[in-house]
Amino acid sequence: MMKWKVLLLLCLITGVQQIYADDQDRIAKRDAILSEISGAKIPAYEVSILKMGAKGDGKKDCKPVFDKAMRLAKKKGGAHIIVPAGTYYIKGPIHFESNVCLELQEDATLMFSPDPQYYLPMVKTGWEGTFLQNYSPFIYGYQLHDVSIIGKGTIDGNASTTFSTWKPNQKRGQQLSREMNHQEIPIAERNFGEGYWLRPHLVQFFQCKNITIEGVFITNAPFWCVHLLQSENIICRGIRYDAKLVNNDGIDPEYSRNILIEDVYFNNGDDNVAIKCGRDNDGWATAMPSENIIIRNCHFKGLHAVVIGSEMSAGVRNVFIENCDYAGYCKRGIYVKTNPDRGGFVRDIYVNNCVFDEVEDLFYVTSMYAGEGAESKHFSTVENIFVDGLRCNKARAAGIALQGTKAKPLRNISFRNVEIGEVKNAVSMDDTEDIIFQNCHFGGKAGVPTQVTPKDHLFQ
Repeated sequence: MMKWKVLLLLCLITGVQQIYADDQDRIAKRDAILSEISGAKIPAYEVSILKMGAKGDGKKDCKPVFDKAMRLAKKKGGAHIIVPAGTYYIKGPIHFESNVCLELQEDATLMFSPDPQYYLPMVKTGWEGTFLQNYSPFIYGYQLHDVSIIGKGTIDGNASTTFSTWKPNQKRGQQLSREMNHQEIPIAERNFGEGYWLRPHLVQFFQCKNITIEGVFITNAPFWCVHLLQSENIICRGIRYDAKLVNNDGIDPEYSRNILIEDVYFNNGDDNVAIKCGRDNDGWATAMPSENIIIRNCHFKGLHAVVIGSEMSAGVRNVFIENCDYAGYCKRGIYVKTNPDRGGFVRDIYVNNCVFDEVEDLFYVTSMYAGEGAESKHFSTVENIFVDGLRCNKARAAGIALQGTKAKPLRNISFRNVEIGEVKNAVSMDDTEDIIFQNCHFGGKAGVPTQVTPKDHLFQ
């Protein structure tokens, strides 16, 4: 662990090229993080949800049975709850206990009710980077350890008729939540729920340790699909998505650390992976960076592939994006966004061997996201971003866009082996320092220069 910390110090002293002198240093740093990630332990005690009284007929309300299974797990010190094939209708949230593995076997579907009344009373949660109390996430765990959701089954939020229609009504609640954040109102007094139209998450683990989500198919979420809030030691592996409702982000780590996201097939109506770390005052007070996140062998499809921000006021560091490609169209490939309202930092980001097809922008870093924060002075530090191996066939707008601020320019950003076939605006940079390009080709590779011909004299 100490080797890469010393290396980073050397990098700050000797410049950005030093850290790229030996790719083994990046690998050693990544592998040190991987050694800290194990996910959840699976309990030995097994119980079938059918034996507890559930029916997979898509009609019977199975929430009381899942609640009963969780109580049994707590009594037994843990349980591996097996959900066989069938459709299990659930009127309300499933609240996890520690030491619980929920296995959704092939052709098993958890079909949640779309009726908002079933997701009350409110629970402590977060919404767009602000802590508050709101409707319960459909699957929720708070202050737990060793929790897992595995198997080839489906989690269907069934939210298209209700929650997905709420966004036009959310402005009042959204603005109030931000005002409470800025005024540092106690979280116990930030009560939302009915009448505020703030949609709940599909799956949220909050202040949890040792989490595994593996293999399941996720669709029709009311809001973000998987929200990992103030949690650590997490594996998200082999998840499959067809989640195209409003703001159906795939995976949102927030104030979380030691995370492996691998072999995921994204197909989302918003960001595939969105790394966050709190909004404004809540982020500064929490002061818990999102860090040590490895995203590898994933297949991106949706709005943006990997996003950092804009809620990142407590900072984001040590993110590795490796060997990923596209399963379909992405508007933007890698996107780092912050503004002078946020403060915080983004540093030590590594992108290696990633491929896209057609995008609007391939690689975009902005410290002036949404034009917000013009009157504020909480400038963000964005530095030490290393790209080696990034390719797309076409960028309809920008290939690489870097937008810092005069107060805090973007600094120490290196691009190696970047290839863009067709591109409208290859490179655009404002307020930057120490930007390096090596072996990069935008709009094709230049060949041997042509020789002078008689026609050239016509232009003299």
